[in-house]
Amino acid sequence: MANKESLVTAGEIIINEAKQNSAQILPIDSEHSAIWQCLNGESQKATRLILTASGGPFYRYSPAQLEKVTVEQALRHPSWQMGRKVTIDSATLMNKGLEVIEAHWLFNMPYDNIKVLIHPQSIVHS
Repeated sequence: MANKESLVTAGEIIINEAKQNSAQILPIDSEHSAIWQCLNGESQKATRLILTASGGPFYRYSPAQLEKVTVEQALRHPSWQMGRKVTIDSATLMNKGLEVIEAHWLFNMPYDNIKVLIHPQSIVHS
């Protein structure tokens, strides 16, 4: 699976089709690929998942500072060079929300058992 949007919008349909056709969905996105590789086909044994996030460019901003954020500031990601949409999604943590939904479907994990850990160094991907 090369994009998260498919699972976010149609996860139940895609997972059911994969099951009916004995197909395996292999995640390419770095966070989910890291989890998939660690689980090595044993996802039913996992009790929780941890997704990492850099925290974005506004991680240490106060609420007052956040009120004055500009688009230009949001487009300066501290760790990665990406397209405009995913950079804005990342800066607002919307992208992480989408990744939580993706992890829910890929690993059949209840939402309450998927946690996000802020890891500004971006060394560990999940």
